[in-house]
Amino acid sequence: WSQQYSSLGSQPILCGSIPGLVPKQLRFCRNYIEIMPSVAEGVKLGIQECQHQFRGRRWNCTTIDDSLAIFGPVLDKATRESAFVHAIASAGVAFAVTRSCAEGTSTICGCDSHHKGPPGDGWKWGGCSEDADFGVLVSREFADARENRPDARSAMNRHNNEAGRTTILDHMHLKCKCHGLSGSCEVKTCWWAQPDFRAIGDYLKDKYDSASEMVVEKHRESRGWVETLRAKYALFKPPTERDLVYYENSPNFCEPNPETGSFGTRDRTCNVTSHGIDGCDLLCCGRGHNTRTEKRKEKCHCIFHWCCYVSCQECIRVYDVHTCK
Repeated sequence: WSQQYSSLGSQPILCGSIPGLVPKQLRFCRNYIEIMPSVAEGVKLGIQECQHQFRGRRWNCTTIDDSLAIFGPVLDKATRESAFVHAIASAGVAFAVTRSCAEGTSTICGCDSHHKGPPGDGWKWGGCSEDADFGVLVSREFADARENRPDARSAMNRHNNEAGRTTILDHMHLKCKCHGLSGSCEVKTCWWAQPDFRAIGDYLKDKYDSASEMVVEKHRESRGWVETLRAKYALFKPPTERDLVYYENSPNFCEPNPETGSFGTRDRTCNVTSHGIDGCDLLCCGRGHNTRTEKRKEKCHCIFHWCCYVSCQECIRVYDVHTCK
């Protein structure tokens, strides 16, 4: 669902000019125009986190600048890569909207006063608790507006979108600040806060690695045929709302293939000492790798002078760089 966002980052936002919005999203955009920059920021955050998490994988979450579908055909299939992108982008929207509300950038949302409850021993409520419920609501309204078909792919996207958003709610924690003479902690004020988005990315990457394979089932209902998903292997525990689900196998991403959206791994930098997927054996798909030397300028022989500055020399270091054949 990341088609419509590449043009969303700049203000002012004209809802009608965002490509690919379905009517429900267009209505949402017009009604909540002031939080649309946060929605765009959230999608960008999700894409950046995807690229960080997959930096050493054969598929490294590549985006295409000059295309409406910014991931190319990769998201056309119901693979675990599609599952991850939907989850991380939905989480990104919820996260960015929540943070923006807490920073006071919008008149329609703000801090969360519902989660007060009694304070704990030695601390009291203060600061601005982040209202993740509102961020999740916005993400659900906007992202899931596209997923209203009675087919398997919509069911999969809704499930993975929700898994991403649930991760935000699960990772909310108390953040506290000390008050008192010279930093003593006589009084602590605390508020609910989201974690760093990296923690969300790490968690969802684990969910990608353990994603549940599903099969599609068709049912006849009053509105016609409806497709639902069922776990493929009865021996494994069925996926929960926090797990990612998919029902089509991924391509191997070793060779370029315009149909699947694979860019291949030729010329990708690999880690010659690693036996994992980022190592030259696996990342290069057995084709071997080239090695070249690269000179880099770095600061070295740094000395601290009293008081207070650091002086460094500049050294040239030579590194081996390994790239896939």
